[in-house]
Amino acid sequence: MARFSDEAWAATGALRAAIHALPFIAELTGGSLSRARFQTYITQDALYLGQFARALAMAAAKAPDTAGLEAFGKWALGAVAVERELHRHFLAAFGVDPAAAERAEPAPDCLAYTSYLLATAYHEPWAVTVAALLPCFWIYWDIGSAIAGKAAPDNPYRAWIDTYAGDAFGEAVKAMIATADRAADAMTGTARTRMHSAFTRACQYEYLFWDGAYQQRGWPAG
Repeated sequence: MARFSDEAWAATGALRAAIHALPFIAELTGGSLSRARFQTYITQDALYLGQFARALAMAAAKAPDTAGLEAFGKWALGAVAVERELHRHFLAAFGVDPAAAERAEPAPDCLAYTSYLLATAYHEPWAVTVAALLPCFWIYWDIGSAIAGKAAPDNPYRAWIDTYAGDAFGEAVKAMIATADRAADAMTGTARTRMHSAFTRACQYEYLFWDGAYQQRGWPAG
């Protein structure tokens, strides 16, 4: 049987290509992304990570073995903390008041994505939760790796790019992929199909999150 990760990656090829082609990614690579758009992104991403950490913690609690508990607990408390440190750097560098960022309201795309992940972690089997959490790791690594060689050293977003293209993050992604493959190997055909659906849906939310930041998409006026 083919590996779940190979199948899921191939099935979302067109969607991932569309993510790479987004104006946000193109302008981030060239360093021309506007300050306002990056401020929107980094503020929403900080809100996202707070909920993503909770979904990771829920996955840790549902893990079928000690190895899974340890891995997801580490990702929830360690990897996310590193990303938040990067956010603090960018919040200061791009003129975002950290206190204001804490009070910010999740935009529609952020709220939809995090609500989906939390609902999946709460209601779905562990394997489906793993599949839903995987794209956040994998797509960021894919994008960071793809643009690292294109971005100039003085790109104002270089620290962000280097983080997601770095070896440390790459090792975490590889471990997450391996976990998803082991989980899929233990699943029946129906459950494996649900894993694929969860992976694809999370990829779609990744697209919407990037696009929403670029469009600075907010809530309709009341």
